[in-house]
Amino acid sequence: MTDQMTTGKTRTGTYPTTINGIHMETLRGTVHAIEQEPDLGQCKFRARNTWLGGNHNRTTITGFYGARQEVAHKQQFELHADEPPILAGNDEGANPVEHLLNALAACVTTSMVAHAAVRGIHIEELESELEGDIDLNGFLGLSDDVPKGFTGIRINFRVKADVDNMERLKRLTAYSPVFNTLTQGVPVDIQVESKQG
Repeated sequence: MTDQMTTGKTRTGTYPTTINGIHMETLRGTVHAIEQEPDLGQCKFRARNTWLGGNHNRTTITGFYGARQEVAHKQQFELHADEPPILAGNDEGANPVEHLLNALAACVTTSMVAHAAVRGIHIEELESELEGDIDLNGFLGLSDDVPKGFTGIRINFRVKADVDNMERLKRLTAYSPVFNTLTQGVPVDIQVESKQG
């Protein structure tokens, strides 16, 4: 990563303060610290979910574990999920698979922008559209032969940057943790216990 970071230098041999809105000194400091002590990169991200009735539920996010310490967010984040009326919901929030598309879009975008900054690639504008395919016969239990989740997801990016960097930018999406989780899979351990009181 260090060799790649040096490409972010200006013609005068100095590093710019920000690239793509990323504070480069902070990013380089984090990268350097983890290079020196790889276990600093071990993180645990957490979410707490509460059912509110019907298909409506709320996830609360307050902090995470990283760099060998608990880190509190500057504010508590709340994410509401529901289903549209056609699926017996009240449309009080995006549905869970739409949240998954949001997580994928946000993570791929963040990965592309940050890794581009490290390489000195300037991005003026970036937007994306996502679409995923689900057959409800699987989710509704009407067919054992139909997958219960997405069978395909497409992302279309539109980027205002040097046209010569488009392929490089596409390759940078491979650094996205959410993209890798979806494409490589991850064990999910589910426990269900009785709540007393």
